[in-house]
Amino acid sequence: MRYIEPHGHMVSRTTDDYQAMVTAGCRAVCEPAFWAGFDRGSAAGFRDYFRQLTEYEPARAAKFLLPHYSWLCLNPKESEDLGLAREVLALIPEFLDRPNVLGIGEIGLNRNTRNELRILEEHVALAVRHDQLILVHTPHLEDKLKGTRLILDLLRAHPGVRPGRVIIDHVEEHTIQQVLDAGFWAGITLYPDSKSSPPRAVDMLEICGRERIWLNSACDWGVSDPLAVPKTALEMRRRGHSEDFVDAVLFRNPVRFLAQCPKFTVRAEPAG
Repeated sequence: MRYIEPHGHMVSRTTDDYQAMVTAGCRAVCEPAFWAGFDRGSAAGFRDYFRQLTEYEPARAAKFLLPHYSWLCLNPKESEDLGLAREVLALIPEFLDRPNVLGIGEIGLNRNTRNELRILEEHVALAVRHDQLILVHTPHLEDKLKGTRLILDLLRAHPGVRPGRVIIDHVEEHTIQQVLDAGFWAGITLYPDSKSSPPRAVDMLEICGRERIWLNSACDWGVSDPLAVPKTALEMRRRGHSEDFVDAVLFRNPVRFLAQCPKFTVRAEPAG
């Protein structure tokens, strides 16, 4: 089997995780910028983090022959300090030409506040200005439906946004169809205790179809599983889905989206 891990926070994972992912058939891992578990206090802290994503982490992954790509942004949890947020936004362009940078993400909303919306809009404008792919984080639990609607409204209102170059992540049963109907890509996140389980993810695929959907683990500091994507293939097979279906969802779909960035390359030969 071959698969892409399109959303994994590998700075929080061990080298054992890299080895396990490669052994399971992972052909590339993509790492969005995210919250460190605490609010960073300066733009210099973000500069160091962007260097970690574009210099150190790709080198660590390369030791296991795994291509590593990254996305850059300020996480929505850190958007309330508008002054600091804009200092960080001003840093991002100098990193966009790094060979492993795919675009702007994971931007989005956390508590659906005015400042979060303002910084989200400025991130989108930055991405459009530099012709970057966009990866969007949707809020958790009770804020997800409202936040998803706010995000969709903001994206549709920007004349430069092309829906086929935007993926809206962490969709669930009550938001996925809205995202797909608007022409955007949808990401289903596989978490042990929240977001989506493998059976729920396959339910969504069976209801909505497999087009413009990817699966990811979003593995991070918390309770999460860097092998959640290949493990979900077992649920697909258990329900009688073909190997072509599995390969389309776990490999060909993310490759189709990510290859819109010319920096993204991956071994495409079928798994042995």
